[in-house]
Amino acid sequence: KVTDKPVIAVYLTHHHPDHFFGNQAYKGKAPLRALATTINSMQTEGGAFADNMYRMVGDWMRGSEPISADEAVSAGKLSIGGHDLEVIAAEGHTAGDLVLFDHTTGVLFAGDLVFNHRAPTTPHAKVAVWLETLKRLESLPFKVLVSGHGEVVTDKAAIEQTADYLNWLVTTFESAAQKGLDMTEVMQTPIPERFKTMSLVQSELRRSVSHLYPAIEQQVLKDAQQ
Repeated sequence: KVTDKPVIAVYLTHHHPDHFFGNQAYKGKAPLRALATTINSMQTEGGAFADNMYRMVGDWMRGSEPISADEAVSAGKLSIGGHDLEVIAAEGHTAGDLVLFDHTTGVLFAGDLVFNHRAPTTPHAKVAVWLETLKRLESLPFKVLVSGHGEVVTDKAAIEQTADYLNWLVTTFESAAQKGLDMTEVMQTPIPERFKTMSLVQSELRRSVSHLYPAIEQQVLKDAQQ
């Protein structure tokens, strides 16, 4: 619908179902490419993702299959359709986050490493690594930023917002653990004014508590015992 050019390759940024469950539309028509780590995650977790989505949406999932990428790619440069592209192998949001930078046009496809006015999801996150990756992306000479969720932008504000939110999340959880708060109490944390316009921020905060808080609690207890 957006081009009369043939689709000659599909690049998958990471293994979350909202980013790879459309693969079956291209299976057998174009190579499905991803980082090797991402392919492994698609193969080991795809079935569970599908089961969970069937439970949530029922018949709307009929016929949907978790098709894994079938061609592993590494970091490096390539040329497609007159565009000088660079595959950047990163991590932080998941164990394998593929970023695609078009040096010809300055467009940076950041995947879910960057969320724009939408609360980041954290089921496979390593926040410290994620924050370092965001610094790397911020240093790139991009002109247009395509985040995994949110509108296309021409500045670094979405990267800065994502980093700000992740820093707040970790600081808040560490402070709560030091106070001995349980998970239910942490889920009631007030959202700062600067994040209130982010989509799904309250529900993603609750999810992030379940994803991240137990490990932070453990670390705080370990530090206290030393």
